[in-house]
Amino acid sequence: MTGYTVETSTYRIGKRDYRVRALSDRRQYSDPDGEAERAGVTPASWPLFGVIWPAGVALAEAMDAIPIAGLRILEVGCGLGLASLVLARRGADITASDHHPLAMAFMRHNTDLNDMAPIPFCLAPWGGPDTGIGRFDLVIGADVLYEHEHPRLLAGFLARHAKATVRFVLADAGRGHCGRFNTRMEAQGYSRVEKRVQFGGEWPPGAGGRILTYDRKEPAAGPRHS
Repeated sequence: MTGYTVETSTYRIGKRDYRVRALSDRRQYSDPDGEAERAGVTPASWPLFGVIWPAGVALAEAMDAIPIAGLRILEVGCGLGLASLVLARRGADITASDHHPLAMAFMRHNTDLNDMAPIPFCLAPWGGPDTGIGRFDLVIGADVLYEHEHPRLLAGFLARHAKATVRFVLADAGRGHCGRFNTRMEAQGYSRVEKRVQFGGEWPPGAGGRILTYDRKEPAAGPRHS
């Protein structure tokens, strides 16, 4: 790979192993053609997509058991796509999305590493124009609220891509922006259940993170009058 160094690690999720290529150094930056700059990716945030964070492992573990039959599923901020790999191996209708210009290439390589068919991918900046990918029954994400504007942008993205009846599962590492996101989700009609989870690794410290499940149901049709 040109301009940065990588490594391959194996993650045990449920009863299966998943091989994932990641950046070997979190301080790397390589944008020779200016793609990341045009996408709004700063040098400081450039390597974040290329790391398997503890919250990402927790989300993948949750996806190993969640019901998937008949659901159209979208992963937001997929990065290296571990949760999407788990869902795809289970036979789910999964689309992965991210705004980083290298995410698709890394995900395609990771499906190859695991002898899997390519996972549909969409380059989807949350504040950008409509991607045309439609609406989903289940949306998932891990550690995606790490900048001040993310609650507003992600809530807006969900408003465009969530069905009337929908579930959003978030593995949250407690970076301080979740409260504002919860307020916006409540305004869109979502209920919320929180479960404390010890993610492991270096983040978050102490009691660990949370798996938050947001649900919204389409209002029942009223009685018909003849």
